[in-house]
Amino acid sequence: MSVLHKNKTFATLLAAVTGGLGLHRFYLRGLGDKWGWLHAASLLGVAAVFSVWPKADPYFLLLPLILSILIGFLEALVLGLMPDEKWDATFNPGSGKPSNSKWPLAVLLVATLMVGAFSLIGALARLFDLLYTGGAYG
Repeated sequence: MSVLHKNKTFATLLAAVTGGLGLHRFYLRGLGDKWGWLHAASLLGVAAVFSVWPKADPYFLLLPLILSILIGFLEALVLGLMPDEKWDATFNPGSGKPSNSKWPLAVLLVATLMVGAFSLIGALARLFDLLYTGGAYG
């Protein structure tokens, strides 16, 4: 029985694009991954915040999902920057096929860093705007 070889670039792309839902964790570790379910539960967190505080600013309503997305960006960087040998030892121990990352992974990492940094700065700016001015700037 052959073991499925997990692609490092695809896992990084999943983490960057759908990190807030935890799909990359399920791809790498299966449906038993507790951290993946915590990512998925961020949608339930949005519903819980809405049920408790329905007239809240949309930022606070989406805060559990925003945090999960930001963590997904960080996980994408960690996965993508992992050396191929360590990647294979961790996620492909029995596949028999070595990973060989190429330039698309580097482009993906640069884009993830750019979008992730922009998102983090925007989230912090909006948080401070709401906390210190009551949302006077937007």
